[in-house]
Amino acid sequence: MPWNPDVYNEFKNIRYQPFYDLAALIEPAESARAVDLGCGTGEQTAILADQFKEIHFTGIDSSAEMLDKSKSLETDNLQFRQSTTEEILDSGEKWDLIFSNAALQWSNDHKVLFSRLADHINPKGQFAVQMPVQTENLLNKLLLDLASEEPFKSDLKGFKRESPVLSIDEYAQILFDGRLKDIQIMQKVYPIIAEDHDTLYNFISGSALIPYMERLEGGQKELFIKTYKERIAEHFPKLPAIYAFKRILLYGRKA
Repeated sequence: MPWNPDVYNEFKNIRYQPFYDLAALIEPAESARAVDLGCGTGEQTAILADQFKEIHFTGIDSSAEMLDKSKSLETDNLQFRQSTTEEILDSGEKWDLIFSNAALQWSNDHKVLFSRLADHINPKGQFAVQMPVQTENLLNKLLLDLASEEPFKSDLKGFKRESPVLSIDEYAQILFDGRLKDIQIMQKVYPIIAEDHDTLYNFISGSALIPYMERLEGGQKELFIKTYKERIAEHFPKLPAIYAFKRILLYGRKA
């Protein structure tokens, strides 16, 4: 089940505010090279490239479906290529800005990953990352619990995606050990107001639900979706509902 940019973009306005909050932390730079890890359709990378015209941006995403939307956005200071974050790190390239908005939660072992990212920042380069705090967000918790129950545990062959997202204290230590200064780390709630339960389901169906749908077939998938929707309704009995969706924003500058 590949990423569907149309489903993902149903909540474009909700997903854009944390991007703008993260972008506001970046300081202008001259003749700099930047990478946007997990750029998706590239629309946000294009905004960055337009705002910081002296910086050359490379948007990276592993999804061909997402990158299909980015071809028309390329400019003199903006290009895209298909790759994973891990492949970029293995290439040995270094950057003056490593940027990632709502993507690195899909990469494993953040203690190792974020240490490696810090090593790939040039002196005086910047680091700006935003991720959902999946361990604290209710829809993610419900999804993880459901995957642990039968018959879904057997249907999924024991698969469940534990969030790799660490605590604020752990990220602070990693960035400090990576010789970053001017460190800013904050957790912020971006509330989603849902008039019905389908809105909440649709929000997660374009992201965290995807790995589970990839592993289920036919009736298994239908029952999983039905049961998950029922759990959502149970936990949000009052409509309209507010979903206090938490995100973590991290910024630092290399010494």
